[in-house]
Amino acid sequence: MSRIYLDDAGSAPVLPEVREALRDLPNGNPSSPHTEGRAARAALDRARDLAAAALGADRTEISFTSSGTESINLALFGAARRLSKRGVVMTWAAEHQSVIGAVKRLQSEGHSVEVADVDEHGRGDESDVPANAALVSIGLANNEVGTIQPVAGIIARAHEVGALVHVDASSGPRWIPIPEGADLVSLSGHKLGAGRGGILYVRDGVRLDPLLYGGPQEWGRRGGREDVDAATAVAVALSVCVRDQSSRAGEAAHQAGSLRSLLLEMGGVLTGADARLPNFATCAFADRRGEDLLLALDLAGVAASSGSACASGSLDPSHVLLAMGLSLEQALGSLRLTTGYITTDNEVAEAGEVIRSVLKRAPAHA
Repeated sequence: MSRIYLDDAGSAPVLPEVREALRDLPNGNPSSPHTEGRAARAALDRARDLAAAALGADRTEISFTSSGTESINLALFGAARRLSKRGVVMTWAAEHQSVIGAVKRLQSEGHSVEVADVDEHGRGDESDVPANAALVSIGLANNEVGTIQPVAGIIARAHEVGALVHVDASSGPRWIPIPEGADLVSLSGHKLGAGRGGILYVRDGVRLDPLLYGGPQEWGRRGGREDVDAATAVAVALSVCVRDQSSRAGEAAHQAGSLRSLLLEMGGVLTGADARLPNFATCAFADRRGEDLLLALDLAGVAASSGSACASGSLDPSHVLLAMGLSLEQALGSLRLTTGYITTDNEVAEAGEVIRSVLKRAPAHA
């Protein structure tokens, strides 16, 4: 059996439009005045204009980065270090580790920090935003269980108390629009199907301290030679995803729905809210280990993901699932299946048979 890829949320396959756009790009430094440099600058400008159009933004509000993690760190450190330490930097307990890690680092630098609880679906609430908030970070959708966050309400509440709002849109733009009104928005290229790069939208008037000091590149927000290839890739991928969101969502929902039904039939506890990204099928098994399931699926030709991760030889349960109130055993037995733009119905059916077989023969973990 050929390989079946069900980890689109982990990293989306590179889009054909991106591969085509990367052909024959100039190699010059965009800051150089010679012919090659001017050609590179023109290509970078085209990428910036394309990204701005996809986000409904001005080109000066678009900065290219190396990744989604860098975009998140630039947004949070860059904004917080410009704000008074009297205000609170807040986020939610089920956010991505790049957000949680940055917020904890800001706390060590003397900022007041608040990490709010989430409900059993991994969802935050606008009422969690304190009256003294200065900077609020919320994800568009949870990267592990697909729960769509009430971003519009959180933006409204945060602005009501005078706080800046950062939206981590690394997960979701392939399927749903990004609500308007955020001050900062981070995007990850490899999750859009670019394979590389990142974007940080910075609303006009918001000032950031850079993480990388050097030249005046990226409107003074990020020193260093601009990566024209990465900028082109992420801009093209974002444009394709914005264009194809609605047409892709229905098929993805049908495919993921079939997988969720199978997981439920096999004894899994479904995780995430009903208002989830359409391509997500996630569950937890209290009597299984996620890494055992992943290995068995991989050997059988199916690429999937789990909420648990092995780090330095020790198993860490998913902080997302624990924040949702799942037991340690359930958090260690999580499984995430996510379809993508190239997933076919036949692949979903074949994967279903493989998953059924693996779960039937996988030994229960005492």
